[in-house]
Amino acid sequence: MDGNAHSPGTADLDPAEFQELYERLRRHADRGPDDRRGALNHITPATVRAAAGEVRLGRSVSLAAPVETVPTADNPQPSIHDMISSPAEHRHKPGLNFAYDRLAMNIHGDADSHIDALCHVVYDGLMYNRVPAGSTEPDGTPALSIDVAHDGIVGRGVLLDIPRVRGVPWLEPGDHVTVADLTAAEKGQHVRVGPGDLLFVRVGHRHRRNSLGPWDAAAARVGLHPTALEFLAERKVAVLGGDGNNDTAPSAGIAFPVHVLAINALGLHLLDYLQFGELRALCEQEDRWSFLCAIAPLRLPAATGSPVNPIAVL
Repeated sequence: MDGNAHSPGTADLDPAEFQELYERLRRHADRGPDDRRGALNHITPATVRAAAGEVRLGRSVSLAAPVETVPTADNPQPSIHDMISSPAEHRHKPGLNFAYDRLAMNIHGDADSHIDALCHVVYDGLMYNRVPAGSTEPDGTPALSIDVAHDGIVGRGVLLDIPRVRGVPWLEPGDHVTVADLTAAEKGQHVRVGPGDLLFVRVGHRHRRNSLGPWDAAAARVGLHPTALEFLAERKVAVLGGDGNNDTAPSAGIAFPVHVLAINALGLHLLDYLQFGELRALCEQEDRWSFLCAIAPLRLPAATGSPVNPIAVL
């Protein structure tokens, strides 16, 4: 596909081309048979210390959208929040009382912000690093669950704003972010993605949703072109996050090609359906598109992902 083409449509990789790309990326990510951290290996004490130097304003910003509990076109089974005992119930009661609630959610839906574990994508019966689906570690815990990241993910975050570089408010569903888009955004924002970075790619999904209302994002959305994963591999990116789910829909051939290539081949944890509005405004104001970022998944030892609230610190 021409890296300068922006017309909507499905990625034009035939099955053989996709498989060739998959194998190439998998070889690129070969870290030995025992590896379970995937691209998180690109984060080192040195990259974390350097990331701390990104803090200038002392301002923290959430990259997560509020958890939704009302059904919408893109979220037909929203989270369920039960207020078992509300604060209001205790306003006339003397002494000590407690309010408490519980939450149930589909971690991998098309609205709530979440992180995908390396066990989330099974391709031809195998997970990342050719670990058989359903494998367990010697201590009995599921292999490649989100608990791989139980110490948190901390590093230099970089936001590449693709609508900004294209001069549009958002990319329309069906379009793709290409390598040319990523490098043009780097140039226009005076930033360069490097080893150990947490890369966030804005396509304007949230802005479009807020402006026009929810739609069936499972059927129509913007994501990266599969060949853009070579950019991430070459730059040694540690994590990929987007305000959509990183995959374009509809997709020709294999469904969710970016999920397969990123998670299964490269070992990249993906963050889907984030929110970049406040971060984007601060980055534009400061003309600085890199920042310290901390991602803290819940401690869910057997889970394929987690709700997440990434924090950017500028």
